[in-house]
Amino acid sequence: MKYPIRVVISGPSGNIAYSALFSLLSGDVFGKDRLIDLVMLCSCPNSSQLQGVDMEIVDCAFPCLSSHLCTSDQHLAFANADYVILFGALPRGPGMERKDLLLKNKDIFEQQGKVLNEVGKPSVRVLVVGNPANTNAYILQQNAPNIQKNHITALSRLDHNRSIGQLAQYFNVSPSEIQNVFVLGNHSNTMVPVFNHVLLNNKQCYDEIKDVTNISQTIRTRGSKIIEARGQSSAASAAQASLDHMRDWHFGTEKITSCSLPAPKENIYEVPEGLVFSFPCKCVDGEWVIQDMDIPDELNTQIQKTIDELIEEKILAQHE
Repeated sequence: MKYPIRVVISGPSGNIAYSALFSLLSGDVFGKDRLIDLVMLCSCPNSSQLQGVDMEIVDCAFPCLSSHLCTSDQHLAFANADYVILFGALPRGPGMERKDLLLKNKDIFEQQGKVLNEVGKPSVRVLVVGNPANTNAYILQQNAPNIQKNHITALSRLDHNRSIGQLAQYFNVSPSEIQNVFVLGNHSNTMVPVFNHVLLNNKQCYDEIKDVTNISQTIRTRGSKIIEARGQSSAASAAQASLDHMRDWHFGTEKITSCSLPAPKENIYEVPEGLVFSFPCKCVDGEWVIQDMDIPDELNTQIQKTIDELIEEKILAQHE
């Protein structure tokens, strides 16, 4: 077995983390020959629910699990971490606006950013899953200047996977046969699926998609539709997307995927510097590399709308 890596997850007893935890420890993400020192960061480490999760971890007897720890001490949790997955965030309540959710979570991510800045490795790789994920990641990054800027990311892989799933269903094929789909912007109903580069079995097929508008709308509203159908959020698909994101970050990928990261000073998508924005990316040697992909002019208004939303959230985070 290879030397242990330290993996920190927050919100370990939440539905998304619980759905991800056991695949993570089985070796599906970092490899079945990689030992994992697991740290579960929780505000109530002695809660009965978390104790139950901890007992299940022991009962699974994962060969990859080198050690596991439950703690509420952020300094202890983040010190020497290699990977951090921040599932934990306050959930949206009945009648709560997106901006209300942002303000409730602002203090959490400010504090976590400050602690990461103090004790974290500059190279630590961080994924923010808790919503509003893009702006939560922005807040975290602003409070953690010692951490490599493009190592603080937000989850857009769920929207990416949904895009592939919808096209696979449209063409009645396996998702493995769909490539070169990606999403731009915020993880919200303003995000923009981009299909003009899509390949079906390595062949261009964009002209065969006759219902782009409705497919895009289905992807944008998928989360709310799942809540309507299940009475609960899309925890399993969010968990799977989080694991896909981390696997690609660890091993790299030659295929285009979607990753939300701070926009560089110059980018072809004209996104203001610093906004945490979903770009088409490949991962090479542990680094996300934004891909230069042409975008249809008819998407420009939609792209500006998602940029404007992120700017509004950024201003709100800075001034409230």
